[in-house]
Amino acid sequence: MQQQVEEEANGRRRERPEKGLGHAETEFLRTIWYPVVGNFHHLYPEWEVRDFSNGYRYLDLAYMPGDAKGVIEVQGFGSHARDIEAWRFKDLCMRHSHLALDGWVVIPIAYSSITDTPKQCQQLVLSLIGKFVSTGVPKDLSWLESEALRFARRLLRPLTPAELADHLNVTTRHARTLLRNLVDKQMLVVISGQERIRTYKLLI
Repeated sequence: MQQQVEEEANGRRRERPEKGLGHAETEFLRTIWYPVVGNFHHLYPEWEVRDFSNGYRYLDLAYMPGDAKGVIEVQGFGSHARDIEAWRFKDLCMRHSHLALDGWVVIPIAYSSITDTPKQCQQLVLSLIGKFVSTGVPKDLSWLESEALRFARRLLRPLTPAELADHLNVTTRHARTLLRNLVDKQMLVVISGQERIRTYKLLI
């Protein structure tokens, strides 16, 4: 953040990051983002965007590798749900709509999810990154195993051998072998099926 502040010439855009991150955003970075990503590359706190009324909005965390545009909004229950007034709720919906129309991939995350279900939040982070970049995989994986792992990271649900076979353009039997190998290497877990395994999920 300090580096970004020093590089920002616009006084208005410097002011927000200079104040520092709030508790919710700090906890998200500490317990969710950094454990699975390992760096903060391409991540910009309090990123300024113009809205459709020609005003300014600030995104909690903008993720922008290359020309990609992703945004993570950390939302507290009190400020975004329990105590929210009708006009603020409408404004929040309009804000997300405008961002989506402007090409942003918006990921709203409740603060309670950070504390209660961190693994699900980490899966969201990996899926967001997977939409834009090819994230690193262990070097001992084959090319097909690596692509299978990347495919699993992009999904927000368990995958089937048939889906992987279609993605890799291989037989379902070959896809099952790849998935079993990734389970043996403790990168995937079986979600359903006993004698005939049907679905697999990323192990974080």
